Amino acid sequence: MQSGMSGRSGRIQATTILSVRKDGKVAMGGDGQVTFGETVMKAHAVKVRRLADGKVLAGFAGAAADAMTLFEKFEEKLERFPGNLPRAAVDLAKDWRSDRVLRRLEALLAVANAEHGFLISGSGELIEPDDGILAIGSGGNYALAAARALAQHSALSARDVVQRSLEISADICVFTNRNITVVELP
Repeated sequence: MQSGMSGRSGRIQATTILSVRKDGKVAMGGDGQVTFGETVMKAHAVKVRRLADGKVLAGFAGAAADAMTLFEKFEEKLERFPGNLPRAAVDLAKDWRSDRVLRRLEALLAVANAEHGFLISGSGELIEPDDGILAIGSGGNYALAAARALAQHSALSARDVVQRSLEISADICVFTNRNITVVELP
């Protein structure tokens, strides 16, 4: 899914995040490029992380400061609903849509654990893909297509599908680079 949000300064073109659940494992990765308008400002940012004592993976596309706020809010929800990713995600989506301050945040979150994966947006979307593959950001559609093909037609692990799909996306999307970080749940 592509972020493509219209923000205060125009269309956000920010990153690629991909999550893949395959053979009982889940991996999430993201590229390291940070752009401001047409300028690459940073090449080695880390946009994916482990939350909830390493039991949940989360990645963001969009404004970095907004994403940090959302990570904090989401961690609060995970503490409030321990072990219940769907409930934490629903609660964050509800708050994000209805809160005056949160509503202005320009980012998307991808979150996943061993059982579930969700795209969460400020407009109230909370989407869990049927196939366990979730992508956001400017290169999200490219990574999603590559991951679906690789997951179905190869013996690659979830981690390897994420790595290879993000590399393919980087070859196509100018807002995605090859400085890739992949995290996996044990």
